[in-house]
Amino acid sequence: MAPLNVSMSSKFTQIPPISSTKPLFTLTNPLVSFPGHSSPQLLKCQIKSQENFLFSLCESVTKTSFLALVSASLFFVDPALAFKGGGPYGSEVTRGQDLTGKDFSGKTLIKQDFKTSILRQANFKGAKLLGASFFDADLTGADLSDADLRSADFSLANVTKANLSNANLEGALATGNTSFRGSNITGADFTDVPLRDDQRGYLCKVADGVNPTTGNATRDTLLCN
Repeated sequence: MAPLNVSMSSKFTQIPPISSTKPLFTLTNPLVSFPGHSSPQLLKCQIKSQENFLFSLCESVTKTSFLALVSASLFFVDPALAFKGGGPYGSEVTRGQDLTGKDFSGKTLIKQDFKTSILRQANFKGAKLLGASFFDADLTGADLSDADLRSADFSLANVTKANLSNANLEGALATGNTSFRGSNITGADFTDVPLRDDQRGYLCKVADGVNPTTGNATRDTLLCN
């Protein structure tokens, strides 16, 4: 985008007393050069009274010039707002957020980033979460039943009292202090999930069922004796 060149030559009238209803000051003869225009466009701006502080663009600004000003202003937006409403893997920002009780059921959230988010009682029933990251997330009481969690990252995550029935966790990561205590894992597939010995031992005590998608018995995928 061509640069917006602005040269200002302004005269300011004396600021009147607060009680005055006259304009605080008038900005006259600022020359604004817009791409595609052979000569500068005259822009007159006036700051209204102290009571309302309204700003107006005068009639001399053409529609094209106004659009150019709006486009140029985008370069001065706070960078922190640039990702509002859009994350790297989906339509929403979901990393480091409090998403307690949020409904993601049935959604396609492949490689979605939920790192460090609070997802207590969140509903992921039947969601496609291949490669999604739940690194250091709190999934206490979350519903992950029937979810496709292949290659998902549960490292350091709290997955206690969650519903993982019939979920497919093939190749998922569960390193560090990941905990599945109190979770329903009936029919879940833990094939190639690297579990700590204490977690594997605990899950084997409650393991039951066969995953309806892979046909694998939960106890077999956990390598239970």
